[in-house]
Amino acid sequence: MLSLKKRDSDKGLILIAANRRQLSAYVGELSKAIEEKIESTWPGPVTWILPCLEGTPDLLTGGRTTIAARVSSHPPAVELCLRCNHAIVSTSANLSGQPASTSAAEVEEIFSGDVSYLLDLPLGTLDGPTPIFDGTSGKQLR
Repeated sequence: MLSLKKRDSDKGLILIAANRRQLSAYVGELSKAIEEKIESTWPGPVTWILPCLEGTPDLLTGGRTTIAARVSSHPPAVELCLRCNHAIVSTSANLSGQPASTSAAEVEEIFSGDVSYLLDLPLGTLDGPTPIFDGTSGKQLR
C-alpha cells in the first residue's frame, strides 16, 4: 500500500477498529484522564495518537512509540472490521501529498487498475479528514 501511494514508511498509518478490543494488541496503557477523553469521542470520527505496545510493527507506527488509532462509528468500516475480526489500516485514497479521493471513480482513475478490489460504499459525513488528538496532552493536532 505504501508503494502504491508513494508514501514514506516513516509516516505510519492509522488503525481503525469496530471496538476497543480490536486495538488491544497495539495500544499500550493509558492514563485515566486520556481514557475519559477517548471514551467521549469513540466510537466516532476521531483519531488518537496513543502509546503503542512493544513489538508493534514499524510499518504501523512509522518507527515511533505511538500509534494512530480510531474506533469507527462509520457502518461500512465497522462491518469490515467485524468481518475481519481485527483492526484494519485506514489511509486516504490518494497519492502521497495529493488531495484525498472522494469517489470510487477517482480512486480507479488515480490507481489505474493497480488496486485488486474496490469497495464502493458511502463515505462518512465529515467534510475533511478526521481530527487527530495527542493521547498524552489531549491537544488537537489536526
